[in-house]
Amino acid sequence: MSPQALTLALALLAAPADTPEPPISAAEWPTVQAALQGLAVELEILDPREVRYVLTRPEEFETDLNLLRRRYHDLADAPRLGDGNRFPDRNTVNDLLTFNRNYRRYLDARQPLEPDRGWQFREALRETDWLYQVWDAVRDARCDFYYVTVRRQALKRLRDLIGADAYYGANLPPYVPVWRFLDIQ
Repeated sequence: MSPQALTLALALLAAPADTPEPPISAAEWPTVQAALQGLAVELEILDPREVRYVLTRPEEFETDLNLLRRRYHDLADAPRLGDGNRFPDRNTVNDLLTFNRNYRRYLDARQPLEPDRGWQFREALRETDWLYQVWDAVRDARCDFYYVTVRRQALKRLRDLIGADAYYGANLPPYVPVWRFLDIQ
């Protein structure tokens, strides 16, 4: 890809969505198409599987470009896909989430039996649900059949849930509030 094509592609992607663009001539289309698709894949705002559908027809150029522009801006501060490799694989996380939901059902069943400790159960349920959200984001990030953009959004959600220090240190919380096991027996 030529430096000029790369510069044009970056300028087109970085512009705000719905910025009107002049039509691309038939002679320029292959170069612009290749540059935009290649850069969008490299920037992880376009999944390689989407190349078959996005920016394939000149008459849909503006619509497809606006899609990529929105993704460019939405994912500007999202972690790169490779960050997900620091976390457990999807199958392991599925098992952890199954335990989380089973523990939640246990808490739900116990709560009416011990109304005097209702506040403890409500707090434990809230913590269990928050931990589910954290680990669900890990699962989404590690799900290979999701598009790159969905996985990056999951990484961003995970970072926002646990904080940047814990995220970049790969310090995930437990999948259930283990500190409650002694409180609620």
